[in-house]
Amino acid sequence: GKYMLNLIDTPGHVDFSYEVSRSLAAVEGAILLVDVSQGVQAQTLANLHLAQEQGLVIIPVANKIDLPHAQVDKTIKEMSQLLNVKEQEIIRISAKQGTNIKEVLKAIVERIPVPKGGLEKPLRALIFDSSYDSYKGVLAYVRIVDGQIKPGDKVMMAVSKNRTEVIEVGVFKPEMSKIDSLAAGQIGYIATGLKDVGQCRVGDTIINYEVKQRLNSSVQPLPGYQEPKSMVFASFYPVDADEHDLLKDGLAKLELNDAALQYEAESCEGLGRGFRCGFLGMLHLEIILERLKREYKLNLIVTTPSVSYQIVGSDKKQQLISSANDLTDINRIEQIKEPWVSLEVITPNQYLGQVMKLLEGTRGEYKDTQYLSPARVLIKYQVPLNEIIIDFYDKLKNSTAGYASMNYQILDYRPGDLVKMDIMVAGQNVEAFSRIIHKEKAYPEGRSLVKRLKEVIPKQLFAVSLQAAVGGNIIARETISAMRKDVTGYLYGGDYTRKRKLLEKQKKGKKKMKALGKIDIPQEVFFKVLKK
Repeated sequence: GKYMLNLIDTPGHVDFSYEVSRSLAAVEGAILLVDVSQGVQAQTLANLHLAQEQGLVIIPVANKIDLPHAQVDKTIKEMSQLLNVKEQEIIRISAKQGTNIKEVLKAIVERIPVPKGGLEKPLRALIFDSSYDSYKGVLAYVRIVDGQIKPGDKVMMAVSKNRTEVIEVGVFKPEMSKIDSLAAGQIGYIATGLKDVGQCRVGDTIINYEVKQRLNSSVQPLPGYQEPKSMVFASFYPVDADEHDLLKDGLAKLELNDAALQYEAESCEGLGRGFRCGFLGMLHLEIILERLKREYKLNLIVTTPSVSYQIVGSDKKQQLISSANDLTDINRIEQIKEPWVSLEVITPNQYLGQVMKLLEGTRGEYKDTQYLSPARVLIKYQVPLNEIIIDFYDKLKNSTAGYASMNYQILDYRPGDLVKMDIMVAGQNVEAFSRIIHKEKAYPEGRSLVKRLKEVIPKQLFAVSLQAAVGGNIIARETISAMRKDVTGYLYGGDYTRKRKLLEKQKKGKKKMKALGKIDIPQEVFFKVLKK
């Protein structure tokens, strides 16, 4: 018989788990592909749970059996335990050499049910991804759940209420191929002509506007829609101020393809004009940064990434802030809450000690340990997101020779002992260095920051004080001593009073300069201090 298979590849990373969940909602089954040279990874496990929650048929496949150091039997054992299936049900393949690929296709046809969906029902199409085309506008990648769609149809996004007329529909083979119409059960793309991916969000449902009017809106959107939420924030500034417009264009173009990227203009003393950007997570930030560097040849400075905080005022009002400088009136704040995540780490048994030590340094709470196999263990922890966004992943990889993997899910906002730390240079508050920080870490962080500044700020003609302050209390201080000019060098012998007169004059001059003393911090100081 002839079969039509619709295949979707999902991203594997935790930052994009919402997109993964929508892709899984668009299909009837999933191939769980495990690389035998690596074993089951934490992200794979998270995606497996998502697939099981959606009730998908799961076909386990072990890939890369051709590699010389492949631990095939070990991985197969682990997979059979995880999935509760017999070892012989797991298909062993080498995609590179084409070994057993036919078996996988056979298993898909035999085990995965035919897509459900009513051809006669009103149109409902689930958007699981989207991209932007300069001629056809936003291309929505969809699974047609009910009904059918063809060019010229007047459609509407059920949640965002945007309306448009379909320009073209097609399927992926794997490149886009135009066809006459898409019907229930099929996966394909719809060229919407919309100009902004934000108008066509992942998880929204496309319905037929004319049918909706005729039926008087009884077409229900498909469940599970969420607004993309930025979890990690950082500011991008061009090293060369002339590149500001190029950065602006770059962000605007990237935003066309990425509804989850948010940005707004911001300026700060010493760094000039830049943009405060919001991301789904650190990988998302790195992808955007890489693309700006590579595609636009931009040289950027990135401020230390931070999370969003929930501020509860003394009037019990709540607001979300993404930057320490949004925290203005400290005295009217009752509490600051920060986002917490549930963290899962999978590691080979021999590194368990190092991993636990790393986790214990995070202000987190231990939850559970499970053995996936005699050699590998899964550790569950709950920790503040702020503790793991900067360099936790690198430390984890370093302490486990690269073998551990991690995955996290946002839980909620919880009150923390959080304070705002300001850095003053010559008595002036430098906004670019302000940050929200846990009280316990304020002292060591403040100390290392002023030490660092002492090394990089050039000497002035007068002494410059560097201070770290929390709520008006100075917690760390360094002084950059003044440059000394030898004003008495040309005097030779003679009475000391002449010498003293000159030194007194110099002292007065320094005092006067210090009173006027504003110091301009050169831009490279910011680069050196803010660079990770």
